[in-house]
Amino acid sequence: MEKNTDLIFAALFKLEEARQVIRDGLPSGLNQQEEMQLKEKISELKGIIQALETGTTGKKPGRIAGSIEVRTREEENINIQPIQAAGRLTLAARQAIIAYGDGYSTCDACRKPFRLDKISKPPIADFHTQLAQFVNMDQARVVPGARRGFQAVAQTVVEKGDSVIVSAFAHYTEFLAVEGAGGVVKEVPLNKDNIITADATAEKIEQVKLETGKLPTLVMIDHYDYQLANEHDVKGIAKVAHSYDIPFLYNGAYTVGVMPVDGKAVGADFVVGSGHKSMASPAPSGVLATTSEWADKVFRTTQMVGDVTKRKFGIKEVEMVGCTLMGSNLIAMMASFPEVKERTLHWDDEIKKINFFVDRLLTIDGSKVLSEYPRKHALTKVDTTGSFDRIAAIHKRRGFFLSDALSAKGIVGEFAGATRTWKLSTYGLSWEKVRYLADTFTEIAEHYELPITKQ
Repeated sequence: MEKNTDLIFAALFKLEEARQVIRDGLPSGLNQQEEMQLKEKISELKGIIQALETGTTGKKPGRIAGSIEVRTREEENINIQPIQAAGRLTLAARQAIIAYGDGYSTCDACRKPFRLDKISKPPIADFHTQLAQFVNMDQARVVPGARRGFQAVAQTVVEKGDSVIVSAFAHYTEFLAVEGAGGVVKEVPLNKDNIITADATAEKIEQVKLETGKLPTLVMIDHYDYQLANEHDVKGIAKVAHSYDIPFLYNGAYTVGVMPVDGKAVGADFVVGSGHKSMASPAPSGVLATTSEWADKVFRTTQMVGDVTKRKFGIKEVEMVGCTLMGSNLIAMMASFPEVKERTLHWDDEIKKINFFVDRLLTIDGSKVLSEYPRKHALTKVDTTGSFDRIAAIHKRRGFFLSDALSAKGIVGEFAGATRTWKLSTYGLSWEKVRYLADTFTEIAEHYELPITKQ
């Protein structure tokens, strides 16, 4: 850990220790012993700040609760891990976690009708309205991850034995959502370019109809898949689904929060997004948005009455299990939202960055890109079997030589030991970091005397 990182975390933890003294005191103020404890913590904090100012080495913060390592991955490295790139918290989100870390912190001002999306202080109700507007749908709810959005929709429209159309690139959580509802997945095959097309979807629907005697009850397709991050024809697929009167779920796990998404323009009945993948939010977090046509169904309220107590909880939404994303996860998601909205307006720049990097990687002889190219998304799968894997074949560290070389330059997140096919993302990196990243791969190639085509 770099000394500045050490000291900054030590200062943060010392502030929390000072905060604990205040928490332990009475509302009327601290007693003499507590005042002394607070002064001691402040004195220790001043020592840490002085070390930061003078550039001297200070005491390391140690492990949290004695066993949990301090995570400094984002402070000390360039992290190209695809599932983490767009989930890095904003400054505001990190501040929100500090202030709202307590379990039911969002519920301090909960009043009738006692439902999360109705809370006005903090402005959770307004945030739900903004979320729906953000993806151009009529209603939205926060959920504990995109998977819970899939689950809510599947529980709404799928009955035992029903078929659900998914992509041959579908995420496992889509499978589990369908299985949990008693349905069966039917995969649309990829074309030669690894794309899901509207025509292929129509053929699959006809095939299911012929085999089962009835139409699928849901079509669920990723805009950009998680394996290659290729763009699929979601607008055309939605049109096909509606021609059969089948609802369409737009899987925006890798789009909502990083690029503009217009659910109604696509023709989506449901839009699902991932907070921790693409909205600069802590895990688990996500969003489910829908049209007014489907809102009363997917957000249905409970009708059940207790047989002894006659209790009923009519305002609570069944698929949301009453209330969903509470506490610091939700507040951090809200805190990141202004910045998330703004960054979607600069998607073109993110595409320029990934293509800059890929272009540089392809100058290393034998390197290939497996995703569609030029790139349309920051998440990308590459093949370095003909380049870095040639070194791995004779290196004593095998494939880990590349991880070692990257780590020495402060780059992490590639699949450790992988030198054949692997994924990365440049999302959210500055141009300075993207150039540094590209230069590092070139330098490693030059060090091992791999041929490079000069640009």
